[in-house]
Amino acid sequence: MSTEDTIDDSIDKAATTVGSVWPIHSFVTANPLSGFEDMPFSEAVTQAGDLLGGRGYPSPETFRAALEDGQIDPEILDSELAERGYEGDPETLLERMDSSVETETPSTDAERVDHVLTKWLSAFLDEGQAQWPMPNREDGFYSAFRSVAAYDDQIPDEGVVADLPASPIETIESVLEPYPESQRVPIFEEQFAALPGWAGFIKQRVAGDGAWQSTYPITLDGYLAARLALLDAFGVGIEPSIGLDSTESEAADDLAEAFLSAWEASYRSDLVERVAAESETLADSDSSGRPDAQMVFCIDTRSEILRRHIEATGDYETHGYAGFFGIPMEYHGYDADVSVDACPPILDSQHHIAELPTDEDAQASHDRWSRLRDAAGEIVETLKTNPATAFGFVENAGSGYGLALAARTLVPGRVSDLLDSADDVTPDDHEFCDPVVHHQHTYAGDLPVGLTHEEKVEYAATAFELMGWETFGRLVVFTGHASETANNPYDASLDCGACAGNPGGPSARVLAAICNDDAVRTALRERDFDVPEDTVFLAGQHNTTTDEIDLYDGHVPESHAADLERLRADLDTARESATAERSASMGVDGSAAVRETERRAADWAETRPEWGLAGNAGFVVGPRELTSDLDLDGRAFLHSYDWSTDPDGDALEAILTGPMVVTQWINTQYYFSTVDNAVYGSGSKVTHNPVGNVGVYQGNGGDLMTGLPLQSLMAAADTPHHQPLRLSTVLHAPVERVTAVLADNDELTELLDNDWLSLTVVDPTQDHQAFHYERNLEWTPATEPATVDPEAPTAPAPADD
Repeated sequence: MSTEDTIDDSIDKAATTVGSVWPIHSFVTANPLSGFEDMPFSEAVTQAGDLLGGRGYPSPETFRAALEDGQIDPEILDSELAERGYEGDPETLLERMDSSVETETPSTDAERVDHVLTKWLSAFLDEGQAQWPMPNREDGFYSAFRSVAAYDDQIPDEGVVADLPASPIETIESVLEPYPESQRVPIFEEQFAALPGWAGFIKQRVAGDGAWQSTYPITLDGYLAARLALLDAFGVGIEPSIGLDSTESEAADDLAEAFLSAWEASYRSDLVERVAAESETLADSDSSGRPDAQMVFCIDTRSEILRRHIEATGDYETHGYAGFFGIPMEYHGYDADVSVDACPPILDSQHHIAELPTDEDAQASHDRWSRLRDAAGEIVETLKTNPATAFGFVENAGSGYGLALAARTLVPGRVSDLLDSADDVTPDDHEFCDPVVHHQHTYAGDLPVGLTHEEKVEYAATAFELMGWETFGRLVVFTGHASETANNPYDASLDCGACAGNPGGPSARVLAAICNDDAVRTALRERDFDVPEDTVFLAGQHNTTTDEIDLYDGHVPESHAADLERLRADLDTARESATAERSASMGVDGSAAVRETERRAADWAETRPEWGLAGNAGFVVGPRELTSDLDLDGRAFLHSYDWSTDPDGDALEAILTGPMVVTQWINTQYYFSTVDNAVYGSGSKVTHNPVGNVGVYQGNGGDLMTGLPLQSLMAAADTPHHQPLRLSTVLHAPVERVTAVLADNDELTELLDNDWLSLTVVDPTQDHQAFHYERNLEWTPATEPATVDPEAPTAPAPADD
């Protein structure tokens, strides 16, 4: 094996220690410690803390507040503490817990290296924001850096940087020459960890291989070569640091693990008991009637609240399904500059779907207004950002800008009304465009345009199988979701995570178009999905900031006009009650909730337009009847599933390997951003500085921030709104069937065995008893059976492979 191969292997291994970071315009929530998931959670946070400097557990103050609020059951806590050999009252133990993390103070020269490197990284990785781009970007980062380094007077003319080799591997070899090969991985890990935001962004960009990467390539070895050359020039040593004695911090972490486990068990036991009780009721219920309408929402926690209120307004059924609606596609909007992935990052896009105009008059009106708006915006942006015109523009336009800024600050609601009136004049693309769903025998890049008949049938059938559908209403609405905010670099973090931080409406439209296809419906009947002739599928989009649902209903026939009118009225009613419930957590009076959510959506100074997925703690997989009578406080992801329609467990496996993994990503992002926002989050929005349309700094430079901002997590400076708990999954299915799925998927058992999330099964075939997963495919009873059966096993044995 060549030296280059061994260095590349060492780089790849070291890079696992930093989590992938997506560009801010398509923010994807992901576990920042994903590279440590092959080890137990307690070990992972310790190693990550040593490398990245972050805390792995909530602070004593957070645990103390949870105890005072009754979120931690004292008996459960006593049991967890006793199991670990701790005695004493909780307060005394909390005082012993050291919440601080020892970090080394970087040297002045190391800070200079970071300053120079991040300056050139931001210039090279810019995605269209910079007016004067870095030269030679098309040659790749290392070559571009090599061409400018000699002209940067902040770089000493010392060491390898004085005459940079043409190959990054040669540069790395030169700097590493004094060090044994065994130190390569530790050295690379520490260099990646020095700027984990930029390193994680480069890692994701390389793996994604999108348009920007294809045009302006950067590699991990190129990044390391530039960093090592700068360290060499500034005379900064690169020996791997030797960890300090961590006995005291390990003891504090063990205490914290006990408190955290007790907090999680308190939440989980309540959730499991309620679901198990509903499972008993479900067994005796008859839900064979046909609902007036069915609405399918994303499993997103924000949908849970709205679904309850919709069901309360009439004879409606709601269901949960991953918000990309099972179609791994790349979507290109009608007037968008680029395509975007509209599926979870764990999947690769398989199809290219674009919007095709179908109404020439509406298209012409849309294009006319769009051209005027875009031209005006381009002129203003050029005048503001061009050094030659910026000062003159500000002097001449200052008074007008001042009035506009005052209006947006003092009366954002009225400005929003004005903009809404202007938008009413301009048709939305879904009003005059249809998604190109039918296979076109052409390609967009590497992806086929549209879907074949067989693919359409499979996506529709899979959706109905995963949700366990047997009955169809006259109206079936696939409802994607998106957030509405102003002046918010983190707006993508509030959009659909299943659509890679993009709105879910386009995915809903594609599945609706598929299900309305006569040929598809004929094929579905052959697969025992008897869709009635009078069933009409349509799409919609849930605005999670205001709880308004926009229905895309241009194709709904007149025969369904009354159904549609009634649905619209009921959705308005549900919106009022849902926003009143949601806004209470923001201190808003219920009578003003709708108007207040609209103001928050339009207010450019609003740092907290909505809570997003803050509070997420549970994932319930089962029929809607299992949770329809439960108020889960907007904290649970809900995926529809009926075990009785899934004899082979295929749908169950798809849910566990797909949506459950994605929800675990979301949950861990919120967890770590809450427990240590400075390291794993992004700090306050007030001091954010967007850079290059790829991320944000805190202040005027440095590393990219990687996680969620404080305003998405904290009710006040020292009061978390998000309760940092690992995900508790509750599944309604035969436990032996779940065991069989886990036995076939080592990645899932690894996550569970290493305590990154928990799994409890409510088994309807064993008197609705709950079983909690321990490890190694073993279970323990979590509840008593509803009916004592002496022949029933108390803990099912693992299924044979």
